[in-house]
Amino acid sequence: MATGRRKPISEINVVPYIDVMLVLLVIFMATAPLLTQGVLVELPKAPSEPITDTEDDPLVVSVRADGAIFVNLGIQNADDEGTRVTLYSLEDQVAKIMRARPDVPVYVKADHKLDYGRVISVMTVLQKAGAESVGLITEPPDLVDG
Repeated sequence: MATGRRKPISEINVVPYIDVMLVLLVIFMATAPLLTQGVLVELPKAPSEPITDTEDDPLVVSVRADGAIFVNLGIQNADDEGTRVTLYSLEDQVAKIMRARPDVPVYVKADHKLDYGRVISVMTVLQKAGAESVGLITEPPDLVDG
C-alpha cells in the first residue's frame, strides 16, 4: 500500500492574479478620464518671444473687458476686432476654421481686467472645437498699464 505522500505541484495558479489584474484595469479605466480634465496650458520655459509675421495667419480670439468675444483670422489686421460671436456660437465658428485648417495656431487675447473664469470658459470651448493647444497673447511688461 502506498503512503499518503503526494508529489509537490510545481505550477503556479495564475487565476487569482488575472482576477486582480482585471479589477485594477477596471479601476484605472474608470479613474483615467477624471485625471485628464481641465485646460491644458503649456508654460514657457523662457521669456516669451513676440509673434512673428511669418507665422501662418493664426486664429485670434479676443475677449474685451465687458465679456464680448471676437474671432479674428490673421494677426496682420490685429487692430480689427474681427467677427463678434457669443460663447455658444464660438465652438461652431472655430470648429469650421479647424476643419479647413487643422494646423492653424490658436491664440486668446483677453483684457487684463477680465474675470479668470471667463478666459477659462473661452479656452474650454476652443479645446472642444478641436484646438490642441492655445496660446495667450500678452503685452510686454514695460507697456502694461500699472
